[in-house]
Amino acid sequence: MRFNCCHVSLAFVLKFLNFLQAFIGVSILMYSIWMLNQWNHQEIPQPPFPHPPHIALHGSLGFDLNSINLPAPWFIYAFMGVGVLVCCVTFLGCIAAELINGCCLCFYTLLVTVILILEAVLVGFIAIDHRWEEHLPIDPTGQLDSLKSFIKENMDICAWVGIAVLVIQASSLLMALVLRASVSSRSDDSAYEDEYDARVPLVSPKSSQASGSSKFDNRANHSDIWSSRMREKYGLNNSEKISYQQP
Repeated sequence: MRFNCCHVSLAFVLKFLNFLQAFIGVSILMYSIWMLNQWNHQEIPQPPFPHPPHIALHGSLGFDLNSINLPAPWFIYAFMGVGVLVCCVTFLGCIAAELINGCCLCFYTLLVTVILILEAVLVGFIAIDHRWEEHLPIDPTGQLDSLKSFIKENMDICAWVGIAVLVIQASSLLMALVLRASVSSRSDDSAYEDEYDARVPLVSPKSSQASGSSKFDNRANHSDIWSSRMREKYGLNNSEKISYQQP
């Protein structure tokens, strides 16, 4: 299937937006690797008690998150998982924009929609529950506290960065939906044209009649030549001439 200039332009914009998201995902991965390296090389002090004190949370969650047996660098692993997820989604988006395939575009739009819904739920939970920090498990690495302090000190910059990320994700979702709709409509039109071409005869009736008459004339001429040769061979023409000359 050939694609027009509009499809190519939309695919280019979608690839550019996915490149920006890939940069964000790679940055998250690099920062999580740096945090994991810092955690592996630091000396872990022995706690005075074998287990941390039990903190019962009776907030909106209704259960104790601290009772869950999580690894010590759980925040680093979660942060790394977010980076891997962003990179995988952007890789799929680049493939869908390069191939302009309807199936890939549909799957990409589904993933981006799920990510946007999860982000909206997370932001709404933080905005509604002002004690959301108490619901998180204890982070022995201290990276969560350092990240929260950095965000509080640079609230304006972090807010603009978050808005930019949301705009990029929403724009990529919009471009994917428009490209998916245009590709599906073009495939429907091409299928209709193929069906119409299959119904139309290969040649028009006039041309078929003309070709049939020309073939008939050629056969008649060929039969006349053959009959004249046979008459000359058996002397029928001479006998006819003699019969014409006798009266």
